[in-house]
Amino acid sequence: MKENEERWAEIKGRIADIEKKEQVKILHAVESGSRAWGFASPDSDYDVRFVYIRPMEYYLHLEEKKDFIDWELNETLDINGWDLSKTLKHIYKSNAMIYEWIGSPIVYHTTLVWERIREAAKNYFSCKSCMYHYYATARKNFSVYFQDEVVSYKKYFYVLRPILACRWIEERGCPPPVRFSELAAEVLAEDKRAVVDLLLRKKQQVTESWKGERFSELDAYIISNLEEYKAKLSYMHNDRKQSWDILNQVFADCLFLFSSPVNSR
Repeated sequence: MKENEERWAEIKGRIADIEKKEQVKILHAVESGSRAWGFASPDSDYDVRFVYIRPMEYYLHLEEKKDFIDWELNETLDINGWDLSKTLKHIYKSNAMIYEWIGSPIVYHTTLVWERIREAAKNYFSCKSCMYHYYATARKNFSVYFQDEVVSYKKYFYVLRPILACRWIEERGCPPPVRFSELAAEVLAEDKRAVVDLLLRKKQQVTESWKGERFSELDAYIISNLEEYKAKLSYMHNDRKQSWDILNQVFADCLFLFSSPVNSR
């Protein structure tokens, strides 16, 4: 517990450093990755992602501008963030990663302005776009990491979680929860829960690089679901929102709020 408190304090300190040195306002900072998903290993790093905004003058020039900050990358901390303009463009595309930042259960820092962005993002969620992202993630991870008789147990969850996310989106038509346990409780097949619970317990006790024998029952489940969603995605209609109006207004409002010392919170 003390170690976690110290790590949180360290991350909050990094956020303050970024704001000061980069002269930005961080609107939202969260954990992204295995710690947010709920299946971190004892030696998992911290994947901190943030969204920031600069003073209005920065956006009033035609030159191409850097729209990201890579702050830190080492064995413990992986910290980087996106400019608000980049974030809103990816919301328009219904980028599944942005919806994971929005729904992360581990929030290091947030603002009232972020609530406006979160509400706007609901209008741009596309079932097809996000399902395709999760399907492609599961397919790629399975093809890359499941070539041998032994496999990192972490990789099972890198395949199972996106498959369950597809199931959630198909059934509910909204962004899936970030926590794997919440997904599994709602959409994992009943007859697979015991073996997944066993796998999760084993995974949480070993290091990131540890490998063990494969679970043939889960392999068959994964292959079946990949085939199912490949077929379903081929005939799903494009449900992406076309108008930029809501996001354009949010961007303008955020710039105004940031420029106001009273309202920039």
